[in-house]
Amino acid sequence: MAGQLFVDLYGCDEGLLDDMERITDIAHEMVAEIGAQIVEECMHKFQPIGVTYIAVITTSHFSIHTWPEYGYAAIDVFSCEEELPQKLADRLKEAFGAKSATANRFVRNVERRA
Repeated sequence: MAGQLFVDLYGCDEGLLDDMERITDIAHEMVAEIGAQIVEECMHKFQPIGVTYIAVITTSHFSIHTWPEYGYAAIDVFSCEEELPQKLADRLKEAFGAKSATANRFVRNVERRA
């Protein structure tokens, strides 16, 4: 089994959403918190605003996409760990200063099939 967590953050700190360095720091904290390590990462600062951060991690991948003009961030964590804790979604909400958040988990059945 593998789990994928989708987190939508609303009412976020708009300045933070456009700050690639701070987003990278948050990503590093969150990856460490789930017990993974970064294998490779890529980030892009859009003009005039917005940031995308993507990391290949030892348990799969982690991404953050921001829309500062809407105070919105979309986060995706895919892990071969069966359970991704709800506390990760809560921590992300706190880290981005979000007023509200939704989190959805998708479980993938990774198995050999005939």
